[in-house]
Amino acid sequence: MKKLCLLPFLFFALTSTAQRLITPSDIYKMRSISDPQVSPDGKWVAYVLSAPDSVKDKSDSDIWMISWDGKESVKLTASKEGESKPRWTPDGKYLTFLSSRYETKKSQIWRMDRRGGEAEKLTDLKYSISDYVWSPDSKKIALVIKDQESKEEEEKKDKKAKPIMIDRYHFKQDGAGYLERKRNHLYVFDVETKKLDTLTTGDFDEANPIWSPDSKKIAFVSNRTADPDRNGNSDLWSMEAKKGSPLKQLTTWSDADNSPAWSPDGKWIAYLKSQTPEYDIYDQPQIAIIPAEGGASKILNAKLDRDVSAPRWSADSKSVMVTVEDDRRSHVTSFDLEGKMKAITSGDRVFNSLQHGVGDTWVTLSSDPMTPNEIYVIENGTARRLTHIHDEFLKSLTLATVEAFDSKSKDGTRVGNFLFWPAGKPKDQKLPLILWIHGGPTSQDDFSFDLTPQILAAQGYAVATVNYRGSNGRGLAYSKAISGDWGNKEVMDIIGATDHLIKIGKADPNKLGIGGWSYGGILTDYVTATDPRFRAAASGAGSAMQLSMYGTDQYTIQYETELGVPWKNMDKWMKVSYPFLNVEKIKAPTLYMVGEEDFNVPAAGSEQMYQALKTLGVPTQFVVYPGQNHGLAVPSYQKDRMTRYLDWFNKYMHSDKLNEKLPPKR
Repeated sequence: MKKLCLLPFLFFALTSTAQRLITPSDIYKMRSISDPQVSPDGKWVAYVLSAPDSVKDKSDSDIWMISWDGKESVKLTASKEGESKPRWTPDGKYLTFLSSRYETKKSQIWRMDRRGGEAEKLTDLKYSISDYVWSPDSKKIALVIKDQESKEEEEKKDKKAKPIMIDRYHFKQDGAGYLERKRNHLYVFDVETKKLDTLTTGDFDEANPIWSPDSKKIAFVSNRTADPDRNGNSDLWSMEAKKGSPLKQLTTWSDADNSPAWSPDGKWIAYLKSQTPEYDIYDQPQIAIIPAEGGASKILNAKLDRDVSAPRWSADSKSVMVTVEDDRRSHVTSFDLEGKMKAITSGDRVFNSLQHGVGDTWVTLSSDPMTPNEIYVIENGTARRLTHIHDEFLKSLTLATVEAFDSKSKDGTRVGNFLFWPAGKPKDQKLPLILWIHGGPTSQDDFSFDLTPQILAAQGYAVATVNYRGSNGRGLAYSKAISGDWGNKEVMDIIGATDHLIKIGKADPNKLGIGGWSYGGILTDYVTATDPRFRAAASGAGSAMQLSMYGTDQYTIQYETELGVPWKNMDKWMKVSYPFLNVEKIKAPTLYMVGEEDFNVPAAGSEQMYQALKTLGVPTQFVVYPGQNHGLAVPSYQKDRMTRYLDWFNKYMHSDKLNEKLPPKR
């Protein structure tokens, strides 16, 4: 009997360690790590660990902590509602976090004694807290709270939804929905007395509060122009952390100043300052410092033409740390107050979410092409991996190899790309090629783990990702090259990368596919309307008749900045709408997908293209994910999307009849 009972166990033990190819079902096994925070004594790092729950079909987030040496790991929370924003009290006594756990309908601050025991609810407000920051003396907390409905309005809303009255220029936002005049304001909470004082009011939003080292003042970011919706301005402001205190404007730049950080010696505030004097999504912010009492600002990275992250001060207030995006990489870099730059990390990988530790130590997240984000610590100028949350999952998989390559577009532009090559496939074999195009457009494919190309490659496809013009990592001019001229240089770069892989014998020219989400979906339509070689396409959350997007999505400022208003600049609008206006040139069977409540790129963009291809008899499908915004949050929908990608490409990439048409229905 004992032998019979052991046989199934032995079989599982043997097969569970066998390597296999990654599949869409592995989405349920993918965990993500975020928001690392070092304890004041430097002995522990708290972080958020999120994992899909297949039963509840949602992602659950819990707070964990790991010792600085990596030897001990402790799960601190386990409620079904989830927790976020772990923050240590500066005196080191408590760890706090945000949660609406245990029937608490509003997100509140919970406090956990480091010595153990259950967390207690520190705040018990009628409103949800969206962000909070402890004062350095641990006596007060700065809160960010959005304006709330009155009790009477809430009661009426419970009975019947009231009409939404809109009178704003910027009137809709993905995730937030239609925008009324409910603003985010600052409050200060006294931990001992539980008293809540209002710091800011008015028809403005405040964000990014930071405390002065002496716990007397708060600096924050706000756009207080006459009509904040009509520009990209934001300035740094400061005030004493007392009700009724006057506000002092620290910066006056006409565009964006944000992400402030107060120096430990109290003398300076570092922040990110945009370069162009108008709203511009391609703008590349610079690191600036300004005297804490106001005055002239100074740019620290004036000689570095690259994207940088939110600044963090060194313990001695003599340098500012950031991560720098540079041609498919992202590394921790320091700048002294004279602008001298020093690279701290190196190699083919990316670092992000930099936080200061104790003394000269730092904590950050890092990823490489074969490993999703893990926590790293930086000490003595060296990065050391701290967590290993993905090890067991990765041990079971055989992943595609990832190789960087450069291509040259027909106008001579060098473009940096990646090629995912299926495991076990000979390097000298021509494979069916899928171009997987990133969104943004201001982001970049980099030396980090990328799930979608890995799953596509596991089906035997070579997969290429392309950092077309408009992407980050190559400087401001490279990003701005597509301003007001969408679907031109980006398409040239994507086709150039395709031709390069065909020329060097990696790609089968008769089996080409393309897809992407958001701007990647938009570019999919641009490419298939330009190049008839593609057998199959998957356009997610995209648009092609750009004229129809004006007033229906959240990008009115961008449209008017780049193209002008449609009624005065129709030629420009028609030019960038060419995929729809030339839809008869599209021969590739195309799968369209969108979130039902996407206000970023609304469903109309996909609906129009689906209807046009259906009319023309080109094979097409349209998939709508109920209740979803621009990004799909439901795990089963994420798996479904990936499965549909594979089914679509598998069906049409290998079809004997290239671009087979169906007769239009009458």
